[in-house]
Amino acid sequence: MKISNETKVGALTAIAITLLILGFNFLKGKPIFEKSFKVYTIFHSVEGLSVSNAVMINGLQVGKVYKMQETDKNLSGILVTLNLSKSINIPKNSIVHISGSLLGNTTLDIDLGNDAAFVRNGDTLASNTTLGLLDQVKSSLDPAMVKINASLQTLDSVLKLIGNVFDPRTQNNFQTIFANLAISTAHLNSLLNTQTGALAQTLSNASAFTGNLKKNNDTITEIFANLKNTTGQLAGLELQQTLTKLDAAVTGLSTTLHKVNNNDGTLGLLMNDKKLYTNLNSTANSLNILLQDFRIHPRRYTGGLVFGKKDKSAPLMTPLPDSLTTVPATDKKRK
Repeated sequence: MKISNETKVGALTAIAITLLILGFNFLKGKPIFEKSFKVYTIFHSVEGLSVSNAVMINGLQVGKVYKMQETDKNLSGILVTLNLSKSINIPKNSIVHISGSLLGNTTLDIDLGNDAAFVRNGDTLASNTTLGLLDQVKSSLDPAMVKINASLQTLDSVLKLIGNVFDPRTQNNFQTIFANLAISTAHLNSLLNTQTGALAQTLSNASAFTGNLKKNNDTITEIFANLKNTTGQLAGLELQQTLTKLDAAVTGLSTTLHKVNNNDGTLGLLMNDKKLYTNLNSTANSLNILLQDFRIHPRRYTGGLVFGKKDKSAPLMTPLPDSLTTVPATDKKRK
């Protein structure tokens, strides 16, 4: 019997449609020739999960995701149907969780429990929302990113400070500071100069003063001898009279000091008058000139009775710069 072309086309079309339906169901996780049973679980979020994703136990695929639908209109949960194709004993206290990978593949992993009873067709397993691999990496990187951001902000502040330091106006300020330091250093060097420095001159004046004391050592000794004689004479006086007079003198001195401290009387006014210091300084200067002139020109004051005829040269008007080392011109001529 001859089969017509229309019959052949119809048969091929039916076979193609059947294969298409079977392939579509296979891709959706519906087994074709294998026995299977369905297990349910509920998630609050199924982000990344889709129908036909693999269901894994210890890395072995035991089925596929068959269906996902909401539990109610408020979307309080999402019911996920698992189509298990392998006959494996799954304890009832096993837990299902969504697992993701860096490549973007999402699977449902079943962590086996230890219950003696096993899951049957139509049973519901507990679920647990765990962080996927990407979420774990993200949670690990978030604290590091916070620290990096803080470090970048600190680095930005440091760079701003460095920019301010190298600002032209700041550079001019630094140049001015260094110039002032150089001037101060030069002044300090001139002060410490051993030849012409102010410190060297002060030490020289102190040396000249101690030299004068050494030169007048005999005079000082005689003064102390006179002082010793005076104290001896004071010791020979009647003690009670002396103490009475001393007490009266102390009382009078206390009264005088009180008046001086209160600016009462002439002495109090003199103690607080700056002119007194100026006059005393002038008197000391004049006395110094007089002593130096007496040392250089003694004949002017002896009238020529001791050292020869009287010296009629002009008197000394200003103190000598250094009375120990400088020899006046009149002494050189006399020698």
